[in-house]
Amino acid sequence: MPPSVRLAMASPVLGHLDPAFLAIMDHVCEDLRLTFGTENRLSMPLSGTGSAGMEAAVVNFVEPGDPVLVVVAGLFGQRMADAAARQGARVDVLEVPWGRAFEPEQLEARLNSAPTPYRTVALVLAETSTGVLQPLDGLADLVHARDGLFIVDAVTAIGGMPVEVDRRELDVVFAGSQKCLAVPPGLAPLTAGERALRRLRARKSPVPSWYLDLSMLERYWGQERFYHHTAPISMIYALAEGLRLVREEGLLPRFARHRRANAAMAAGIEAMGLTVGVAADVRLPSLITVEIPPDVDDAAVRGHLRDQFNIEIGGGLGPLKGRIWRIGTMGEGARLEPLLRVLEALGTILGRTGGADAAIKTWESLS
Repeated sequence: MPPSVRLAMASPVLGHLDPAFLAIMDHVCEDLRLTFGTENRLSMPLSGTGSAGMEAAVVNFVEPGDPVLVVVAGLFGQRMADAAARQGARVDVLEVPWGRAFEPEQLEARLNSAPTPYRTVALVLAETSTGVLQPLDGLADLVHARDGLFIVDAVTAIGGMPVEVDRRELDVVFAGSQKCLAVPPGLAPLTAGERALRRLRARKSPVPSWYLDLSMLERYWGQERFYHHTAPISMIYALAEGLRLVREEGLLPRFARHRRANAAMAAGIEAMGLTVGVAADVRLPSLITVEIPPDVDDAAVRGHLRDQFNIEIGGGLGPLKGRIWRIGTMGEGARLEPLLRVLEALGTILGRTGGADAAIKTWESLS
C-alpha cells in the first residue's frame, strides 16, 4: 500500500452519518465512476471483499429458475457459476481451457444454440487464477440482443487497466479494493447501470440477502442517506485515498505503468531461462504466470522467498496447482524497485542470473 493509504486509515473515526463522512462517501462514488469509466448513478463500495461483490451481483440480479450462462476460464469463473447455482439458477457454463482466452464467436454460437435465451451472462475480465485477460468488446451487444444482462468480474482489473463500463455497455461490474487500487482487502466496488436496475426493481421475489440488497444500499449511498448498516469507516478512508491517488496519477499513465511493469517482469523471467505462462497479447497487465521447471520444488521456492526475502508470490490453483507461480504486477507492486527485488530473490534461489538487468532495460525502453 502507498504510505498515504496507511495514514488515511489512522484518521479519527467519524460516525457513519456524520456530514463530514457523507462528503467523503460522495467523493468515493465520484472517483469510482471515473475509475470504472461510467456515469452510472449506482456506483459504490460494498462492505466486504471482492467475493461480496460477486455475491451481490448474483443475489440482486439472478432469480431462482433463471437460465444463466457463465464463461468459465479459471477458478473465479467457477465461483460465479457456483454462486448462481446456489441462487437456484439454471446454470450453463462455457468452458475455456485454463490459461487461454476465449473467442467471442464461442459466446455467440452458445447464445444462438440456447433453447431458452439466457437472462444473465457472466464472465471474469481479469482471471487471477490464470493471468489471462478475456476480451470484452462487442460481447454486451450479443447479450443485450437476447434481452440478457451482462455481469463482469473486474476484481484484478480496476485501477490497472481499462474497464470502460459505459463504452462497453456492461450492466453490472464488481471489483475489489486490494489489487490494482492498492488498498487493503475489505471493500467491493460495484457499479450497475439502468438496465440492471430495471431488472432489480422487477424482481418477482425479494433479494435473498438483506446485507447485500442493492435496493436498500443505494438509499444509504444515494441522496436519501437512509441508514442500512454501519459502514467500515476506516476502510472508506483508505479507498478514498487510493482513488485520489488514481485520479492524481491519471488513468492512462497508471494503465501504462502496469503494462510497463508486466513487460519488465516478463523480460526478467525469460532472461533467467524461465517460461512466461501466458502470451503477451492476452496477458493481464496486473499479473504474470511463470511455468515451474520440472526439477524445481514449488512449495520450497515459495517458502524460501517468504522466509529469506520477505516476499510472497502465489502458487497455481486448480489444475495449475504445482505447475505455475503467479506474481502480481499491480498497484504499488507495478514499479521497478519491487520487480527487481522479486527477480533478484528468485534468481538467487534458482541459481539463475540476468533477470534484473533485462527488467531494467525493458522498463527504461518503455518509459
